Amino acid sequence: MVPVSFEFYPPKNDPQRAQLDRAATRLAAVAPEYVSVTFGAGGSTLSHTPEAIRRLRGKHGFQAAPHITCMGGSREEIRGLLKLYRALGARRLVTLRGDLPSGMVSPGDLRHASELVEFIRNETGDWFHIEVAAYPETHPQATDAHVDLKHFIDKVKAGADGAITQYFYNADAYFRFVDDVRAAGVDVPVVPGIMPISNFSQIRRFSGMCGAEIPRWVAQRMLAFGDDVESVRAFGAEVVGQLCRRLLDGGAPGLHFYTLNLAKPTLRVLERLS
Repeated sequence: MVPVSFEFYPPKNDPQRAQLDRAATRLAAVAPEYVSVTFGAGGSTLSHTPEAIRRLRGKHGFQAAPHITCMGGSREEIRGLLKLYRALGARRLVTLRGDLPSGMVSPGDLRHASELVEFIRNETGDWFHIEVAAYPETHPQATDAHVDLKHFIDKVKAGADGAITQYFYNADAYFRFVDDVRAAGVDVPVVPGIMPISNFSQIRRFSGMCGAEIPRWVAQRMLAFGDDVESVRAFGAEVVGQLCRRLLDGGAPGLHFYTLNLAKPTLRVLERLS
């Protein structure tokens, strides 16, 4: 069976908690390896992420991995989070640099994800399985692909166990990235991040911000559907399902789905895989 994992964002109110519960209940049937919970810029979801970890572990029985970032935070704040997540029973972290919150001047004590990985290893040893981010189409703030690859290698050398990629719709970009990583002597698993398509306007906006390229033929087909929501969703599931099949056939070690706290888009893709 293909290892899958799901990303959720932490709910902030009762309607969002109910939505998370509905999605988690439906996705539990897939038996994911683990789920992860995002963390806002500069700790803007400081209390919400641990609350979601408790909920997903206690109510839904998932192995739950919090995201942890360093931008805008101090070593002491990060140390406190690590103690909290250990107390909650978490054994996996998704470790990211993060973004500097609007209006915040200081980037914090640690400026790069590699420094954060090293700090976590020094503080907790091998307690946590550490995942880091990878960018097959290059990080949008990187000066070039070679510099971006070096940053990734630095994170692995600092102690990362594996990587989850930014989402993409071009399988060739993923395979080329993995080839470059292997040629550099790095052998950690690189799991492709998968973003299902159910709301094309939303995905196009996300992609513009994070640098994920939507193939022109996909975009043009989506635009042709106009307000036909069901056709958009069916075509999106077909495109992403074919992407997942090609990735798995090409040796991808698993799939990590960005759910946006919704079950249906991810389940549509998984149905096509099965």
